[in-house]
Amino acid sequence: MQRSTRQRDAIRAALQSARRPLSAREILADTQAEVASIGIATVYRTLKLLVDAGEVEAVPLPGGIPHYELAKLGHHHHFQCTRCERVFDVPECGSNLKELLPRGFTMERHELVLYGRCAACAG
Repeated sequence: MQRSTRQRDAIRAALQSARRPLSAREILADTQAEVASIGIATVYRTLKLLVDAGEVEAVPLPGGIPHYELAKLGHHHHFQCTRCERVFDVPECGSNLKELLPRGFTMERHELVLYGRCAACAG
């Protein structure tokens, strides 16, 4: 366990209150109200520490910038808005993905990212 700092506490709080994956820039914007002197380098450095400690997970998005969320949320997927680029959690797989496999193939794991417009951008 790492020592607690204002920066780490602010980043943890931003991820907790967002309830969705955040980019480093979104985390920076959310934490500057709490820690005015925080910069993007500190956010990235702290995120790396939190990822290494298993507290935070990086959400890789094909062709996009990584987003971050609290670890241990269980298996879930993501939706990225093509307009505002925010990322949201999708709690379930929805269908039997094994049915999509070519005959004779075995699935070991899967990643699924849905793209479209979020409720705020669709209207």
